[in-house]
Amino acid sequence: MKNFVLITLLLISSLLLFSRCYLLNGYMKSDAELDEHYKNSSVKPVYKKSELSDRNQHYAVLSKSDTLPLLVMVHGAPGAWYGYLNLTDDSLLQEHFKIVAVDRLGYGKSGYGKEELSIETQALAIKKIIDKENTSNKKVYLLGRSYGAPITAWLAIHYPEQFEKLVMVSPVIDPDKEKFYWFSDIGNSSLIQWMLPDLLNVATKEKFAHQKEMKKMLPEWEKLCTPTYVLVGEDDNVADTANYSFAKKYITNCTAVFMKLKNTGHRITQEQPALIKELLLQNFGCQNQPYMADNKKSDKVVAGVVEDNIMKN
Repeated sequence: MKNFVLITLLLISSLLLFSRCYLLNGYMKSDAELDEHYKNSSVKPVYKKSELSDRNQHYAVLSKSDTLPLLVMVHGAPGAWYGYLNLTDDSLLQEHFKIVAVDRLGYGKSGYGKEELSIETQALAIKKIIDKENTSNKKVYLLGRSYGAPITAWLAIHYPEQFEKLVMVSPVIDPDKEKFYWFSDIGNSSLIQWMLPDLLNVATKEKFAHQKEMKKMLPEWEKLCTPTYVLVGEDDNVADTANYSFAKKYITNCTAVFMKLKNTGHRITQEQPALIKELLLQNFGCQNQPYMADNKKSDKVVAGVVEDNIMKN
């Protein structure tokens, strides 16, 4: 019996150590990989740091001109600034925005492995970057996905005069619908965490604190007055699609568009980049790939919408 238990523990340890290497490879890029990626690019990221209290936040700026309006991209959990590469590298977005993509506190080069569970603190750290980088003095565009979405919403709620548009993609904002899995408690065990990548441990700690943070935001949503888009994938198996209904119920005092997308999962920025671009560029009168309420799948047609509800106040 003792031998069986020992062999089982060794097997689990081996699998966890293997997954550590695999997941690090899947979620993280080295400086050398990023240098290679941008080797032939005309617009390359400029890396900067911002300080908030005792925390340093790393971010990338991709810009053709400091006179362009600022577009700030905030990733989920886990993640890093380069999770938005397909958008930060887009030539049309680069023509119209000074793009800032952040490593949220606890991820990438922003104190990797040291979690920051407060939505407010995460938001204020990004606010400091915005104040520094908004050299055009124009209203700022916010794009946040998954756990990054409520952080961008917090900014729009508390500094409404500074923001032009808020796009929340696959938002996790309903405190009653935080999605847990059979392995969630296992991943939250200190015995297991030492074998897992730090970025997964940070994400796990965020997950177990997120419900409380979202309850704090419940009375805040009625203060949101920035024009807002909420995009949810009908096939999302990471975030509960009830977040869509929550958004429609609580976001009531601003012009808002709610979209539930067919044939789409949690990674909307990867699966539907044309739609994201179109929503960001609408005010610029740009000709972009057409968004169509259709179930067809092609390079030029975005998957359809179950509901597209527009409210104007």
